[in-house]
Amino acid sequence: MGLWVLCEGSQRVLEHPDRVAGLLNDAGRLGVTDLFVQVYRNGRAWFDASAADATPFIAARDAAGEDPLRALIRAAHARGMRVHAWVNVLSLGSNREAPILKELGPDAVQVDRRGRSMLDYPQLELPAPDSQYLRLGTPALWLDPGAPGVKQRLVRVFAELAERYPELDGLHLDYIRHPDVLPFSPGSRFDVGLDYGYGTATRARFTGETGLPAPLGPPGASANAWDAWRRAQVTALVQAIRDATRTAQPHFAISAAVWPFPERSYFSVYQDWPGWLDDGLLDFAVPMLYTTDDRFFLTELRAYRGIAQDRIWVGLGSWLFIDAPDRAANQLRSAHSAGLAGVSLFSHDAFAEHPALLEALIGQTVREH
Repeated sequence: MGLWVLCEGSQRVLEHPDRVAGLLNDAGRLGVTDLFVQVYRNGRAWFDASAADATPFIAARDAAGEDPLRALIRAAHARGMRVHAWVNVLSLGSNREAPILKELGPDAVQVDRRGRSMLDYPQLELPAPDSQYLRLGTPALWLDPGAPGVKQRLVRVFAELAERYPELDGLHLDYIRHPDVLPFSPGSRFDVGLDYGYGTATRARFTGETGLPAPLGPPGASANAWDAWRRAQVTALVQAIRDATRTAQPHFAISAAVWPFPERSYFSVYQDWPGWLDDGLLDFAVPMLYTTDDRFFLTELRAYRGIAQDRIWVGLGSWLFIDAPDRAANQLRSAHSAGLAGVSLFSHDAFAEHPALLEALIGQTVREH
């Protein structure tokens, strides 16, 4: 079983080493075998980095007198737990000062199908009139994986992480997709909704590689090829990160937190995670099945068995049940009964803040054993 550990939030264990023992005690009682510890978020690093903004790491290291990530890995290994470095790949949050933006410039940021850069969105939200009926699922600045230099620059960050921390057990990719807009739009082939990847430099790359005109605005004759090309850029980024980190550390397990809806993931945010599993780009995927809808939860569990059940861990949004811990325990029981490879819980912060939720899940774990 896995557990996500946030770098920012209420606990911040990499900034408060005295809290690591509590994390590991709770994880041990839950039966956790794998910790997904967030070390890169919004272009900022909680590890020893030169290719990213290492301000958080430097402050934590100077306060602790040692590298907090190394200390956590050492303590977790002593308890028999693996540690995966969890990284937010393409989302920069609200960080306009990220090194990658300073180096690559505004062309690195996503542009929507109306030609508007996210840098120009008010408060990182969709501008009117779109904001009246659409919203970003996660308001933020997003990097465009098809923009020149983005893939190479991100690979530098994660290759450096692998090289400097051979004691890690794996790399866990998050936000490795296009931005999501609600309601969901199925790519560029229909004149509905809003999607991304329309930067001038990105469209020029598409035309140069395919000889086709890149659409801007309503769909055109090249819409199918355009969607496939954008999807391929995300996949190419996964492969490049996998290749670079595996070159540095052949033992690394490569995983990703992914959208729980395979079809929407493929068509709307260009995240072909079933294909990544088929092609061996991931060792396992963790669909984030965060829902309070029990029927939907069971339907998706059944769907996963038809994809790659031996390499899918179900991500549970246990924080949704802080007022109904028994329902969180019921989801955990159903997930364990689904015949998939594993389960991961979101998140350590929720359990530290709500002990009753933690105890309900521990109770379920004890009953299963």
